[in-house]
Amino acid sequence: MTDLFEKSIRTLELPRVLELLSEQAVSAEAKQRALRLRPETEPEEVLRLLDQTDAARNLIGLRGSPSFSGVKPVAEALDRADRGGALNTRELLTIADLLTAARRAKEYFNDEAAEKTAIDHLFLSLHGNRFLEEKIKRAIPDEDTIADAASTELADIRRHMRAAQAKSRQILQKIISSPAYGKILQETIITQRDGRFVVPVKAEHRGALPGLVHDISSTGATLFVEPVGVVQANNEFIELQAKEQKEIERILAELSAEAAAHREDIQWDYDTLVHLDLIFARGQLSYKMNAVRPEVRRDGAIHLRKARHPLLDPKTAVPIDIELGDTFDTLVITGPNTGGKTVTLKTLGLITLMAQCGLHIPAKSDSTVRVFRRVLSDIGDEQSIAQSLSTFSSHMTNIVSILKEADGQTLILFDELGAGTDPVEGAALAAAVIESARELGALVAATTHYAELKVYAMTTPGVENASCEFNVDTLAPTYRLVLGIPGKSNAFAISRRLGLPVYATEGTWQGMDGAVGELAPHNRIVIRAGESFFLNDLEIAPFSIPHDAADPVGYRIFARDHSVAVATDLGYFSQDVRDAVTGAATVILAMGAGKKAAAAIDAYLQGKA
Repeated sequence: MTDLFEKSIRTLELPRVLELLSEQAVSAEAKQRALRLRPETEPEEVLRLLDQTDAARNLIGLRGSPSFSGVKPVAEALDRADRGGALNTRELLTIADLLTAARRAKEYFNDEAAEKTAIDHLFLSLHGNRFLEEKIKRAIPDEDTIADAASTELADIRRHMRAAQAKSRQILQKIISSPAYGKILQETIITQRDGRFVVPVKAEHRGALPGLVHDISSTGATLFVEPVGVVQANNEFIELQAKEQKEIERILAELSAEAAAHREDIQWDYDTLVHLDLIFARGQLSYKMNAVRPEVRRDGAIHLRKARHPLLDPKTAVPIDIELGDTFDTLVITGPNTGGKTVTLKTLGLITLMAQCGLHIPAKSDSTVRVFRRVLSDIGDEQSIAQSLSTFSSHMTNIVSILKEADGQTLILFDELGAGTDPVEGAALAAAVIESARELGALVAATTHYAELKVYAMTTPGVENASCEFNVDTLAPTYRLVLGIPGKSNAFAISRRLGLPVYATEGTWQGMDGAVGELAPHNRIVIRAGESFFLNDLEIAPFSIPHDAADPVGYRIFARDHSVAVATDLGYFSQDVRDAVTGAATVILAMGAGKKAAAAIDAYLQGKA
């Protein structure tokens, strides 16, 4: 996977989806594998992963998910045991818990089920080892305890330890209960020092109770004395403690050796359970997202039906339909700022990546995805009116890299292509970039505000317009994507709603050709070339004529109205626009449109053309 593909994966926010997947996994390793997941680029592998996700989702619906709570790493402990080392209680319990998880997974699986699934072989490959599992748990009930039942020798040692302890306490109990010793004892209690039973004696009566002094209080007023009568019993207890520890070490070594003997099976079970954990996490995420399995193709079209961006709230996200690669290989998406253009691009890219990771997608079941070798994007979240040259340069550097890497198995996503520079040059550059990508055989989806690209999409075979709807009355986008219809930026409609005068534009007739003064004298509005504006509820937007013309800048009307004319070379337009100019009562003049445009309009208005 290239650095550029990896960058696009981050831009399209696949890691955030993988975080959601990680949350559905149980074991630490499965969580990490979920975060490291990357799109597969072979259709057969994508289909295999989707088959696994299908199987997990179906099993979750029937029986819930298997328990993976005991699946923890054991490789390091098994390696040490294999080299002859003794494992501690925690490590052995971890192995036992893993064996329990393997056994329960085997019990969860129904080998007699009528319908076979893509994950049956994983369940069938689990080994388990109930004998070792129960032996460990019988010997080690918890991390801090070795049970008497661990061995008959340990049970016998501990029986003698209890007897020696009872004998010591019995002797000491007689001492502290005797009136003869009442005056010499600081307190009538039995305590321990260095593992031996002692009684607290007043320092001034040191010789009154024969025995060994094991400790002195901080004030020096109390001596902790082991009476002579309990020395032998205490010695016996200490000796038994040493035997107990030796037997415990032998038991741990024996259990460790048995675990090492089944090392490969235990490690296999761990890897298989982690794999199953990740698969069932995909199934759980499918339920959580109300997602479906799409149809998968290597070539052909993408058809997303009622697709939702997986990171948006499903209660408020507006489902969209997206098509690409059937009758057209390039989709040009237009519409207002905050209208959903970028979300549409990200939805297309992210859902494609999700499917190639083996994840179900939040869309209708009749959706189709295509497997790409790479999905490359140039998407910037900063949507500023004043973009610096450095921003433009950064985007162009990225675009150049994309075009170098793209081929016929690439999906390319451009957001606000050509933005950050002169609108006329930016539009021409955007069209050139799209054509370069198309020549490479890539599928392309691009967002733009440029009217030239709308015209380009309408007049170029294999390129289709799409728009993000905007409700001018409410000043709010609907977020619906409409194929086949170019969108409006709605800047002037929004401005009008906010109180800006519609005709608050300044210009001058000075410097224009004399012929201009003879044209449509009733209503004249002058707008600088390259600016988009609104008139009589029609969007008037600039575009560049793609020919070597004397007047390269003109305006296109996006709704026919016979009260409006366009000052440009009419020969470049369809008959519909020519008809709209004839008899126009209002003429829109572009500064710099030139004598040729004025003469052409004059000819039409006079009926001479």
